[in-house]
Amino acid sequence: MFTLDMKESRQPCVKLPYLLENELELIIGSSYTGVLSLSWSCVFEITSTSLQLQYQPALILCLTFLKQEICPDTCLDVVSFAQAYQITDLLEIAEDYVLRQFQRVACTSKFKDLPARQLLGYLNSLSLCVPSELVVFKAVVTWILAQPMKRLRLAKELMKTVQFPLMTFKEFKEVRYQNMWSDHNLTELYEAIFEDFCSNNTPVQNQCRIYLPKESVVLIGGDQISPDMASRSISSQLWFGNSLRNHTGVKKAMEWRHLGEMPETPRYGHEVAVLHGLLYIFGGKKYYGTGDTLNSCIQEMQEKRCSFSVVVLDEKIYAIGGHCEPYHMDSVECYCPTTNSWSRPLDLPLSGHVARVCQDQIIVTGGGNSESLCLASTFVYRPQTGSTPLANLIQPRARHCMEVLWERLYVAGGISSHDNTNATDLLTCEVYSPAANSWTAFHSLPVPHVGAGSAVLEGKFYVLGGYSQEDFSDTSIIHRYDPHIHKWEIMGKMPGPNNDLRASVLCLPQHFRI
Repeated sequence: MFTLDMKESRQPCVKLPYLLENELELIIGSSYTGVLSLSWSCVFEITSTSLQLQYQPALILCLTFLKQEICPDTCLDVVSFAQAYQITDLLEIAEDYVLRQFQRVACTSKFKDLPARQLLGYLNSLSLCVPSELVVFKAVVTWILAQPMKRLRLAKELMKTVQFPLMTFKEFKEVRYQNMWSDHNLTELYEAIFEDFCSNNTPVQNQCRIYLPKESVVLIGGDQISPDMASRSISSQLWFGNSLRNHTGVKKAMEWRHLGEMPETPRYGHEVAVLHGLLYIFGGKKYYGTGDTLNSCIQEMQEKRCSFSVVVLDEKIYAIGGHCEPYHMDSVECYCPTTNSWSRPLDLPLSGHVARVCQDQIIVTGGGNSESLCLASTFVYRPQTGSTPLANLIQPRARHCMEVLWERLYVAGGISSHDNTNATDLLTCEVYSPAANSWTAFHSLPVPHVGAGSAVLEGKFYVLGGYSQEDFSDTSIIHRYDPHIHKWEIMGKMPGPNNDLRASVLCLPQHFRI
């Protein structure tokens, strides 16, 4: 206040109305210690005082707390506070949280106090994330019945936000037996809703709720077999999932759009990484021969490699293992974007494995060795000191998918072998707990996904495409595992190539998604 050329800096006496002694004491104390003790019982008052005094260190701590500790019970308070003080970035985060956690937020007591205009804004948003229309209907009913005398007149407008034709008969039974319809003033509204549910005026393919995730799953390259299974083709295309679509009942799909093409040759068996919002593409194969393995990137890798794995750790990109005819790779390369160069810190023989960063450690699972056997190994790879074994996978596997979700490793699909002649599709899935150093089985995949792409989008594990090792047919289906409901969901079909492709998650510019 005294250093930013505000009027107070030129006044002999400064009055601080509404400033409480304990709040000022906390802020003065934080200026000496750098520590500010915050909780939901005081954070709004301390933030307000920090704004009034224009004390940036305390304000930064308060805003960080509000953004990181937001939860269903507090998010609507954060929205109101951000609106009152015109804190744009905080308001964006809080409203985004409300929309993407809507089912949980609608169960809180504060949801019932929402202004009608604000509620309608949420219900009409393309960022509203709900598993079914029944969730939207129940939220509307909860809000109306909190103050029925005042809000029943808004029932018709609010019910327009519920897409009743997308409900199953079982779901609509819950609508039908809602006590609210006993009010004779709502008889006409219920009849209109029932007619809407029963109508077949809208084509089935157009009946869906559209949801726009903040980020998009991007598919890169890969190959696929022709419909008559007579030939294969390699792709240079990039696709992105623009929206998720809830159709009738449990039927869901992802809407795909073409993003562009790789600037160089088409490829499969490659790897990708995202660092600072940039997508890097490494290696792979440009054809099916012995001399077609690539080492291309911004700066060429020292080794040509395919069927390898890439992770990002401490601002560096590690390319681990792989295959280059006729050998399984025994090297790791580390790429530093700052110096635009590769180094070779350690040897490690593997291909068809997967590496991911979990709790700031590179963890590698499965893969195949030079005897063409699938491995059950799991180990931590440390660039400075080498590898340390962890608990083995329940089953040996290679060419599988693995992603980090809630600080656990989820593994799905791939192949398994118990000798060097026969490889079989692996439908079983398992999850690794670093705390317990153990693997536990979870729900198996319904179809094979060998050489599939995978990604985590909004807390769900996507397995995209792949093929069957046993009959070499393509798997064009997308599966999504939701750890909250412990279930695999079908999310539609692949837009192009199915096999040996890679998937990543990017935040794309808005003009791509309009």
